[in-house]
Amino acid sequence: MTLTDLAPAPTRAPVWSGRLWGVLAVLCLVLFLDGMDVSMVGVALPSIGAELGMAESSLQWLVNGYVLGYGGLLLLGGRTADLLGRRRVFLIALGAFAAASLVGGLVDNGVLLVATRFIKGLAAAFTAPTAMSILTTTFPEGPARNRALSIFTVFGASGYSSGLILGGLLTSAGWRWTFLTPVPVALAALIVGIRLIPRDTARAEGGHDIWGAITLTGGMLLAVYTVVTAPERGWLHPLTLASVVVVAALLTAFFVIENRIPHPLIRLGILRIGTVVRANLSVVALMGSYISFQFVMTIYLQNVLGWTPLAMALALLPAGIVVVIGSPLVGKLIDRYGTARLILASMVSLSLGYLWFLATAGTTPNYPLTILPTMLLLGGGFGFGFSAIMAQATDGIDDAEQGLAAGLVQTSGQVGSALVLAVVTALIASPFTPTDLSFFRPGLNLVTAVAVAGFLLNFVPLIRRRA
Repeated sequence: MTLTDLAPAPTRAPVWSGRLWGVLAVLCLVLFLDGMDVSMVGVALPSIGAELGMAESSLQWLVNGYVLGYGGLLLLGGRTADLLGRRRVFLIALGAFAAASLVGGLVDNGVLLVATRFIKGLAAAFTAPTAMSILTTTFPEGPARNRALSIFTVFGASGYSSGLILGGLLTSAGWRWTFLTPVPVALAALIVGIRLIPRDTARAEGGHDIWGAITLTGGMLLAVYTVVTAPERGWLHPLTLASVVVVAALLTAFFVIENRIPHPLIRLGILRIGTVVRANLSVVALMGSYISFQFVMTIYLQNVLGWTPLAMALALLPAGIVVVIGSPLVGKLIDRYGTARLILASMVSLSLGYLWFLATAGTTPNYPLTILPTMLLLGGGFGFGFSAIMAQATDGIDDAEQGLAAGLVQTSGQVGSALVLAVVTALIASPFTPTDLSFFRPGLNLVTAVAVAGFLLNFVPLIRRRA
């Protein structure tokens, strides 16, 4: 017998069963649909306006209606899954998403179309955090969860990137296909989910807090509505200021209620966990800067340079490709280096991408020199950051509050990105027709500042811990 014979056998990661892979596939497919739906409809807006006679002020609500339902109810959606059962909430919301998609592809009225978009956003507000909480309670904390989260991220990013391409192709055949295409995919996910997603064994307490639910839902819906309407109406408009006051009053009432009742809808102690707070602020920096930059580039490439939607989508596609290639590696990197270092690396990549764009773009950026390197750096930042942020936001949280933690970080991402985008939109608004990139510089400066703030948020605590 040799020393080699006495050495312990190397440990291997547990092999996932076919059922476990099936559950992950359903969750990933739903996230893919969420990302694809947002980008597809954005590309189809001009065609929808032309056929239904919708003005630009009405067309924006096809996007804002979805954001209103999604961002306004995410936090409630995550907690509802904890209280009523993740499987039940997930499957009901997925069915509602499929039904709203079908109706949206058949209606001939702009108001009804906006209504279907709100319902789809509302449904996504329940499927997104519920899918995340099913994932985090199905896969134990550690390598298994990190691996699942990295795969989850691939589908989210590829859904958004695929939606840009599919939107350009389907719109040429008819904008209704951008609404109808998700229907069979959602139905397939629903059927498989009914068979594979396990039933909940335990639920959290807190179902008695009706006033907490009312004040939270009203406050979040009005907050998102205020953010998405302020750029057009004006930040100092009386209605905008009144909305801000009402939002503050509703959310203050919510916090007072949650501190006084025995079974609160949301345990506020979760907001005192440093890693959770840092993850929520980090996702604002990540998604707020990333989505706002893509919005500016979409307007610049199509409206100023006259690119087609498909050409524009292909120009931005490298970021999505980097996410798809890099995200499967994130789980192993989290195991080795931890979430804090990976999030910091993500913020460095994002900041360098925006700084490179500002330094080399001039008034008419060159694609190989400026846009392509920028998109590659942004793809690296998003791909490595998103999974690490999600892992940090849910690590150490009890299973009974996984839906709350998932809903909280996703709400921060959606509402935070809507707020950053609203300010960027206000900064680039001009009574003159843009002729070059200089018109968009103020918005790009803000995007860069948001990313750098995210870097400092994660750099300072890491240095303090080392000191």
